[in-house]
Amino acid sequence: MTDGNNAPVQLYGELFDSGFAKAHEHHMAAEFGAACAVYDELLNLAESLEDSPDVRFLRAHLLADLTSVLLAASDLPRAEDTNERSRALLDSIASAPMGPRARQLWLEILLRTMSARSAVLSDTGRLDEALACLDEAAGTLPRFDDPDGLRAAELGLNRVLLLMARGEWGTAEEQATLLLSTTPETAAETIPRLLTALGAICCATGRYDPAEDYFARAEDGFRALGDTGERQTLLAHRAFLAMERGELDQAERLFAEASALFERQRQFGDLAACEQARSHLAGLRGDTAGAHDLMTASLERFAQLGASVAAADTMLLGAQHAYERGDIEQMKRLSQEARDVYQAREIHERCAQVDLMLARTLEDNLNRTDHGDHERASIDTALSLALPAALALAAARHDFVTAHARNQWLELADDAMRLAFRLAVRRQDQGLLFELVEHRCAGAALALGCAPGSVASSTADRAPGFPDPAMKAYGEDDGGTMTLGSVAAEAAVSAGLRVAPPPKVRMSAESGRVALQEYIAAAEFRYRRRIVDEEEVPFWNTDELTSRPVVQVRLADAGDLFMTWTWAGGARGFGTGRGAAAEVAGAIRELAAALPGAGEGAAGMRRAFESGALADHRAERQLAQTLGEALWPEGLTAQIRQVSARAGRPLVRIQPSPRVAQVPWELLAVDNTDTRLLDLADVVTTAPTSLRRQRTAERPAPDPGPVVLVLDPRVPGFRADSPLGSVLGPPGSDPELLSLVQRHLDAGAVEPSPTTPAEAFRRTDLDRDWLGRVLRKGARRLMYVGHISGAPVVGGQSEDGTLHLCCGPETVGLTEPVRTHRPLSAKDLLLGTLPLRGDGEPGALIWPAPPRVALIGCESGGDLQFAESFGLATAMLHSGAELVTATRWILPTSFAFHRLADVPESVRPLSELIVAVDAAHEDRDPVHRLGRWQRERLARWRADGRIEHSPLLWAATTCIVV
Repeated sequence: MTDGNNAPVQLYGELFDSGFAKAHEHHMAAEFGAACAVYDELLNLAESLEDSPDVRFLRAHLLADLTSVLLAASDLPRAEDTNERSRALLDSIASAPMGPRARQLWLEILLRTMSARSAVLSDTGRLDEALACLDEAAGTLPRFDDPDGLRAAELGLNRVLLLMARGEWGTAEEQATLLLSTTPETAAETIPRLLTALGAICCATGRYDPAEDYFARAEDGFRALGDTGERQTLLAHRAFLAMERGELDQAERLFAEASALFERQRQFGDLAACEQARSHLAGLRGDTAGAHDLMTASLERFAQLGASVAAADTMLLGAQHAYERGDIEQMKRLSQEARDVYQAREIHERCAQVDLMLARTLEDNLNRTDHGDHERASIDTALSLALPAALALAAARHDFVTAHARNQWLELADDAMRLAFRLAVRRQDQGLLFELVEHRCAGAALALGCAPGSVASSTADRAPGFPDPAMKAYGEDDGGTMTLGSVAAEAAVSAGLRVAPPPKVRMSAESGRVALQEYIAAAEFRYRRRIVDEEEVPFWNTDELTSRPVVQVRLADAGDLFMTWTWAGGARGFGTGRGAAAEVAGAIRELAAALPGAGEGAAGMRRAFESGALADHRAERQLAQTLGEALWPEGLTAQIRQVSARAGRPLVRIQPSPRVAQVPWELLAVDNTDTRLLDLADVVTTAPTSLRRQRTAERPAPDPGPVVLVLDPRVPGFRADSPLGSVLGPPGSDPELLSLVQRHLDAGAVEPSPTTPAEAFRRTDLDRDWLGRVLRKGARRLMYVGHISGAPVVGGQSEDGTLHLCCGPETVGLTEPVRTHRPLSAKDLLLGTLPLRGDGEPGALIWPAPPRVALIGCESGGDLQFAESFGLATAMLHSGAELVTATRWILPTSFAFHRLADVPESVRPLSELIVAVDAAHEDRDPVHRLGRWQRERLARWRADGRIEHSPLLWAATTCIVV
């Protein structure tokens, strides 16, 4: 035992104290046999002493330390025995008279014994008992003087490890991250173990670069401690990371090296885990015999250790090998035995993995053999396994704190959903495909409260969506309001959005049927996880759609691109379609090559003008044809023509999947005569169904408020010719825009209130506080023209998209400053000050959106490229907007047309777009008005092919509605 300066504390006299120190040195050097020998010798000596409370405490201390060594050596049976003996000795002297220092030492060893007991129970698969043990330790902790939080950190780490054992990756990551941010540096042994746990979580959920970073930091920590054993364990973690990345030769080399170390040091649990992984690698190489031998060795070791869950993992691997050998009975037996263990231990995620494996083997068998009259029954069986499991795995993302983590998890879970879609196609079940698409398009719901747990989780185990007020480090600001301080404030800025399960999608008001209802019920029963919220929403609200025919189109990515459509508003009918994955991917690549890419800057815009298909008349026509053939079904085109001939131009409402979110649907050529979808219909984009129930603003109608014009605001720290400089040129230089402002001044109230139109541009006083004030007073419209910075799609966090007002670095917000400017993010608009203040408010109350909002900037509608749409456009809808006009890709300014395409300076294409959007938002039917303008642009493009009429600019805009 050491003091706060890591110096030995004299407790039992030189003989025992030096023995403790010697055993600890062996433990740190991974010389577990030598450490055990020292402790056994000391125990024999202690047992020869006359019995007394002090001697019993000495023996309990020795046994507690010995238990730690045995756990490191994976000797679980003996570790359980020494742990029980230590606890019995501690209990026997609990009521003995002790001084304050002695009582604290007794409590410290008691807490260590409880933690070790939890570890033994967890490693042997008794997870509920392990949790109960940790709860007992947590109840004991307040009696222990733990000023630096060392024992609290250790208990927190054990809880994280237990959550990992349960497969509750999201909750484990959240607790580990919070624990890491609050654990003092003096807890030198806990911090690198926390880093190792976070690395393992990232590795298991597909985030390989962060995993490597965590492992590197953990290695530095273990090296500083001189802990050779934990550094060697990291070798196995890195081997697993290499295997997950597909670096199989590297993985094999690392696993072989780790196996040799573990065998030499008799760490048989770690050795069995390596053999399990090497069995998998051997199977990948086609070495069936080698895979079987390694799997058998691993299974035997785990069985000897009593590690039932790890043994079940090996059984599951063995089941896969058995199937590959053609031994179906062995596959069934091993997989069922593994599932029985998981079910008994309530490790529901692994139960789902077993069911998915069985479903995949059924699909594979259907591909290989003719099932004849039994084919339908086989498909039904596969679906009954695959679809509930896929729903459960997809719902597991709700446990994760950040959208990035959820996005990476979905990449793993989506493989299961693709299987479900393939089986539905195989069954030729159009109704099931329709419901699959509707459920998948429902989207995630923003959770401003607690984290959604599994059905079986207790509320006590659920972490709040933001730091609980009782846990915050508060300080008083000048106004006396409670605000977050230091570490807590930094954590709040970096906090992600919580999401909750989507609503139930009601397919029919008459029958009350909910999409996938029997599969959802099966998933919630089998895996004890909430799949959907209790609230129901209609899959499409058609109550107000009586004046014109409307078709709602939804698209879902599941390998192939799946589409559903339904008619209303005087037309009836529905349908489904499917685009082959290869054709869709090819069309999307061609579109991406035509657009100015995010992150390319001026070079990307130059490429779009010089060689992009949207800037060339002939190439654009070919691109429209390619997109139409890959993405649009002929049957739907025929229905649109029929409806149009009978009832007039229909409205096509499209909810795109992330893969096709940048597609300019209006441009699609829907036949061989260059007829575009825009020629046949008005087109509007729709947001996910889940947003329909989250609209927070109760708005009186009509709203007589002013028009809010934010026109090219001056961003602090950026000159007019810099990356965040002017987008419209010098104030007063554009007659069309001056006329636009003058019309609004003549018509009524305008915010801000300029004395001349030119004063509306390049203002320096339009920050987030001003915007909040004018919106809270009531406004009928908001038009923003300026810089918008989209979030990288690969990161998965659409809420990181920002617009740039006049906010300085001192402005409070949820995104980092850029030079001397803090952008306003979608996260701000959604969360407001909830993460920052004890009395915080959601963004919808701080910046309530007016009915119509225009966000004219680069990729302002980029939300829909994300699996979770929480960007700027969606945030405005969430805050009460009924319609948001936004852009699908990076916009060229008028200056770009002048410089890159030699367009005369008197021609200002961006200004024409702004005027058109403004006019549309003043119209009773803004979608139709904007569509009419786009048809005029298309006609000019067809007639003269002039670059200023190209769809590179005008086809970027779309109206987004709920």
